[in-house]
Amino acid sequence: MINPINNLASLHTPTQKSEREERVEELKKVHENTKEKQFVQIMTQVQSSLGLRATEGDTSVQDFKEFLSGIGYEGKPIASLSQDEAAELISEDGFFGVKQTSERIANFVIMGSGGDEEMLREGRKGILQGFDQAEKMWGGKLPDIAYETIAKAVEMIDKALIEGGFSIMDEKV
Repeated sequence: MINPINNLASLHTPTQKSEREERVEELKKVHENTKEKQFVQIMTQVQSSLGLRATEGDTSVQDFKEFLSGIGYEGKPIASLSQDEAAELISEDGFFGVKQTSERIANFVIMGSGGDEEMLREGRKGILQGFDQAEKMWGGKLPDIAYETIAKAVEMIDKALIEGGFSIMDEKV
């Protein structure tokens, strides 16, 4: 008598497994590509609302990778990060964490100002306006990390004003 359980194993030939595995891999790639495209669309909206270089329809993965490269990110593709890797990126000292992000924002304003008081003030005002626009775009309150980041960036710009011999109080007010 033939054992039906042993015959089940013969139903899964190496060719069938290979085709199945190929299909699973194909579906994983489609899923990762979809996640990456959604992330790119969200980041493009953020870039656009903050007046960054994104333009209408500029949602390609390559453009987003170039944006990340332009701000110095050289890590794994965002969509392929594990939860732990993503958490590390937004940790206090991570590339997208409060410390490094606030430094990039503040340094953009400080270096761009060339030490000019008016340019420092306008840059400070600009990042606060951009932050307000981001809140409106997202429909209200942003994640706490965003508030911590903007507060730290403004603090650094205020420090640059003081070190430049300027008051942090806008005397025009």
